[in-house]
Amino acid sequence: MSTRVPAVTAQVIAIRPGRPLAGAVAVDGSKNAALPLIAAAATLLRPVQLGNVPASSDVQILLDLLRQAGWNTAQPVGDGRTSLVLPAGSTPPLDGLGEQASSIRASYYLVPALLALHGRARLPWPGGCRIGDRGMEQHFKVYETFGDRVRVDDKGYVVEAGKPVRGTVSLVLPFRSRGATVVAILRAVAAGTPLRLGQPNLSPEVLCVLNALASVGYECRSGERVLTIVPPSSVSADAAVWKVPGDKIEAGTLACAVAATGGTARIDGVHAPDVTPLIVALHKMGIPTAEESGALVVHGQETRPTGRSLRGLATLAPGGLDADFEPPLLALALGFPGTHLFSDPINPGRHGNLIPQLVRLGATITEVSSTECRLTGPQRLTGAGVEATDIRTGSALMVAGLTARGVTTLGGVDQLRRGHADLPGKLLALGADICEVTP
Repeated sequence: MSTRVPAVTAQVIAIRPGRPLAGAVAVDGSKNAALPLIAAAATLLRPVQLGNVPASSDVQILLDLLRQAGWNTAQPVGDGRTSLVLPAGSTPPLDGLGEQASSIRASYYLVPALLALHGRARLPWPGGCRIGDRGMEQHFKVYETFGDRVRVDDKGYVVEAGKPVRGTVSLVLPFRSRGATVVAILRAVAAGTPLRLGQPNLSPEVLCVLNALASVGYECRSGERVLTIVPPSSVSADAAVWKVPGDKIEAGTLACAVAATGGTARIDGVHAPDVTPLIVALHKMGIPTAEESGALVVHGQETRPTGRSLRGLATLAPGGLDADFEPPLLALALGFPGTHLFSDPINPGRHGNLIPQLVRLGATITEVSSTECRLTGPQRLTGAGVEATDIRTGSALMVAGLTARGVTTLGGVDQLRRGHADLPGKLLALGADICEVTP
C-alpha cells in the first residue's frame, strides 16, 4: 500500500492497522460554523472578509449559491482559506435557487439574506446527510413570527417578506434547534429589529455567529433560557473581518483515531472548551488528554482502560455531547472494556446508517431502539468493504478501520468530503496506513 499521498480524493479509501498514530496536525475551519457565518455575512449586505474557510464541498456549494443569488465572492490571491462576501451593486429579480441548493441542508440559512436583498426566497427542499426527518417547521414559524408569508409544495418552499416589523420580535423555540436559532438571528438582522429568543441553541456554532455580529456593533446576550440581540444604531460600510473557528468535530474524530491506535498526538487549531464533552468521555474510558493553548493533546500511549460503562448520549442541551461526536466515540468504544450505551435522538436515522456498516466489520451491537444502542467491548474487528452513507458515518468507519485486522475499504468518499476537506490526509500525516484506491 502507498504510504504517501498529498490528499485522498478517490472514490474508495483503503485503511489497515499500523503503528500508533503520532505527531501533530491542525484541523481545518469548521464546516458547521462556516455555513451560518457565510449566510450572516450575506445578510448584513456589507463587505465581509471571512478567514479560515474550509474547502469542504458543502461550503463551496453555499458560496456558489450566493453568487447565483446576486452576491460577489472572491478569494485573495494566494490565500485559499479566505473568502470575501460582497453585495452586488445592482441585482436582477431572483426567481429561485435551483437544484444545487437541494444538495446541501444549509441552503436554508440563505433565506434571511434573500429576503433582505430580494424580498423573496424560493428554494428546493434541502438535502445533506440522510439521517432521519429534520423538518423545517420551526424555521417557518420563525418567519411567520416576523410577519413573512410561507408557501410550500412538493418541490420546495417560498418565503415572502411581510411588512416591516416594529419593536422587539419575541418567540420561544419548542426545542433547542441550531438551525432555527440561526435563522431567527439572521432574520432579525435582515429586519433590523431586536430579537428575544427563548430556549435557544447555544452551541459553539451559534455563539460564533453572535460574536461576529457583536464585532460589527450588535448587542448580543446569550443565556440558557433567553438569547437577545439588538442592532446597532448606525451601520458602517467598512468591511467586517471574521474568522471561522477550528472544526471541533474534526478534532474529536482525530482524537478518537489517535486513542484507538494507542498513539500520542497534538491536534492544533481547536478551542478546547468546544470539545469538553468528548474529553470527559475519553477520560471515563481511561484515555488521558491535555488541553493547551489552541490545541488538544491525546496521550493514548498512557491509556489505562477503566472498564467503566460509557454513556454517549447526544443532546442539544448547553454543554452536552454534540451528536456529531457520537459516531467516532462509538467506533472507539468498540475496543474498550465495558458495556457502553449510545443514543442520538437528534438525528434519528444515523444509527440506521452507521450500525450496519460496523456490523460488516464484525461488530456486535444491540439496537435498543432506532436511536439507542448498546455494545460490550473490547471487540475485534476485521476489515471489509463499507460505505460512508453520511459524513459522520464515514469518519467513524475510518476510526474503526484503523484497528480492524486486514484491509478496510471505504466507499462514498464524496459524503466524507462534504464535511472535511481532507480528513484522510490528516490521518496520513499522523502515520496512518491509508491510501486512495484507483477504481
